[in-house]
Amino acid sequence: MEQLNKKIFPNRRSVVGKLLKERQDMLVVTGLGSSTYDVYAAGDHNNNFYLWGAMGSAATVGLGLANSQPTRKVLVITGDGEMLMGIGALATIAVQRPTNLTIVVLDNGHYGETGMQQSHAGKGIQLDRIAHACEFDYSVQLTTLEEIESLRQHIHSNESLNFAVIKISTENPPRTMPSRDGVHIKNRFRISLGFPPN
Repeated sequence: MEQLNKKIFPNRRSVVGKLLKERQDMLVVTGLGSSTYDVYAAGDHNNNFYLWGAMGSAATVGLGLANSQPTRKVLVITGDGEMLMGIGALATIAVQRPTNLTIVVLDNGHYGETGMQQSHAGKGIQLDRIAHACEFDYSVQLTTLEEIESLRQHIHSNESLNFAVIKISTENPPRTMPSRDGVHIKNRFRISLGFPPN
């Protein structure tokens, strides 16, 4: 854990590990970079869709998946930089209101993939308030593992459109790399959904 602004924030790997504990048949979409490494480190799964090279698109991919698979829980795990790039998606998602979608933003206040420059979130922009203004059913900012466990339980036990910003340390753990073969990732995911590869 790391102390930032007199608060102690958990490291990203412990956060993602707790979110994905007992995930059941949840479908998981990852944003570009560190969130992909973290989800893979928590355990590769056929229901993981690793989104390489599409910065700003994780939330909208999650929306499409939630709409097409309404009986499945869909979890988007992304970073503050990636979410800032796709911020307009929150309004579109809120208008469509899928009650099986949760977007989790791992917020260290920096762009981890390009040299740890401070992001707008690091300068005070509060993404959870933007989601709240868009009238998501549930919009929170979390700073402890205990709160994350409550979020995990909420996701599994409620039908609602959820958005959570989780403040994390700036610690940068070693990268764990899933396949970067887009065709393989797509086909594996299609098969897990019961569709043939194409």
